[in-house]
Amino acid sequence: MPDLPTTQHAIQFTGPGRVTHNRAKAVPVPGPTQVLVQVEAVGICFSDTKLLHAFSEHPRKGEVLDGIAPGVLAEIPSYVPGTTPAVPGHEVSGRIVAVGDGVQHHRVGERCLVQTDYRHLPTAGSNAAFGYNFEGGLQEYVLLDERMILDPETGERFLIPVDETPSGSAVALLEPWACVEKSYASTERRTLKPGGRLLVVVDAGHTVRDLGALLEAARPNDVTTILAGGPGPGAAPIEAALLEHGLSAVRATDIGELGAGRFDDIVYAGADADRIEVLADHLATGATIDIVLGGETVGRAVAIDVGRIHYDAVRWTGSVRDSVFEGYARIPVDGELRDGDAVAVIGAAGPMGFMHVIRAATSGLANLRLASFDIDDARLAHLAAIATPLATAAGVDASFLNSRVATPPEQAFSYIGVMVPAPALVAQAVAMAAPGARVNLFAGFAVGTRAPLDLEAILRRRIWLFGTSGSEIRDMRAVLGRLEAGRLDTNVSLDAVCGMEGVEAALAAVEARQSGGKIVVYPALHELGMIRLDELPARLPGVAACLRDGRWNREAETTLLATARSA
Repeated sequence: MPDLPTTQHAIQFTGPGRVTHNRAKAVPVPGPTQVLVQVEAVGICFSDTKLLHAFSEHPRKGEVLDGIAPGVLAEIPSYVPGTTPAVPGHEVSGRIVAVGDGVQHHRVGERCLVQTDYRHLPTAGSNAAFGYNFEGGLQEYVLLDERMILDPETGERFLIPVDETPSGSAVALLEPWACVEKSYASTERRTLKPGGRLLVVVDAGHTVRDLGALLEAARPNDVTTILAGGPGPGAAPIEAALLEHGLSAVRATDIGELGAGRFDDIVYAGADADRIEVLADHLATGATIDIVLGGETVGRAVAIDVGRIHYDAVRWTGSVRDSVFEGYARIPVDGELRDGDAVAVIGAAGPMGFMHVIRAATSGLANLRLASFDIDDARLAHLAAIATPLATAAGVDASFLNSRVATPPEQAFSYIGVMVPAPALVAQAVAMAAPGARVNLFAGFAVGTRAPLDLEAILRRRIWLFGTSGSEIRDMRAVLGRLEAGRLDTNVSLDAVCGMEGVEAALAAVEARQSGGKIVVYPALHELGMIRLDELPARLPGVAACLRDGRWNREAETTLLATARSA
């Protein structure tokens, strides 16, 4: 075991809204199956502020319910569910400095990127995660256990090896870039869920066509039907389709009989907004609701939980006609951009919007038009200064508009990214959308956030609302490959740096949306406050001299660490 300090500096959330800079937190000694990582750099994320305010009520701060034995959890001192103080920070680069005798897949000296989303360890409202119910990277040393950081299906490591070339900041910023990547690359389910639970609700006077085609493509295990009109024209095709595929249904007479039941797919033939909103409460995680209007009109906006679209991968589809198959057939394969897209990014000049703009500008797609909307002129100017040369080199027609004062462009957009968790902006995105448009609800709307939306227009114009949360190992590897090949510089999104004493100011800047990019913390620098890159010439001229075209890099990072430590 190497000679390590016994105490360290750490940032801890000790309750709702309470941030503590602990200057004497114990450095853990790894047990037989444990790995100790020395943290190089940590990015501040808006999600950190959500944890700060929700604390023990955050769905990822809950107890782990499955996927690992309780006895194993008891042996992991960095497991901190509930009201136990939490160390946040999930955008992390680090180096393994110690391992237990029983560790088989990790070795001392490896530099690594941390995959933080433990989807195999469910909590009551979400899943476990590094920086939430397991301690994160806003400390000098963090402990992980090999029994929980290997993918149970593939055996892949959650500590992903990286080479020595990129700066610590560039590696740490891979995590948010991977979250962006997932929102484009993640595939959509275009059938009923195989082996899932299906609910079919048909209002009086309505009928459905093509249920048999849905069942042919994928067969559920359980079917429940509510036929409000009773036996008759609406019931006959449903009964015939179920019989043809060897399925029987549990028959209910009213939605109230469903209790707390959740379904993987809900097919609703009708146009009653109240019933649609009630049915939405019965959607399971990853569920699809298929609204079949049958030529009728809804009559009012429908309150759609946009938080569940983002966090729970709930999807809304349907048809203005009477085909249940049509809604599933129009679901796109993924959320990727296409040649010829007219792209709008709402909230483009914030840290995550910035990444979406850069990704679009450098996508290599043909005939792309890109409009970046924000309400902060200074941040827009910063974004334009970096994105314009990239867009020009790629032949992308780019514009940067203050949405408070600019006249909206006349053209409708075929791809819209929403980066700010404001329900009104979702309605604005729907209004801006061209027929067949994809609307990426990337902003982290809290579950339960309901946006009143013109569902009828969404179905008529075939607008696809989708969202993703977090990233997977494949997304991180995809972005890492671009970084190591020199095709992507994640530091392009870095706006400020700090040490541990600057974390509280960094969290406040992120929450107030005052940062024009990401803020990276260096835990080894204990007393350094937050410094924006444009402040470096006045405050740390030696570090400023290392910037290239105003961008952060490995040389600047090395100089900062040496300068701040010697100060």
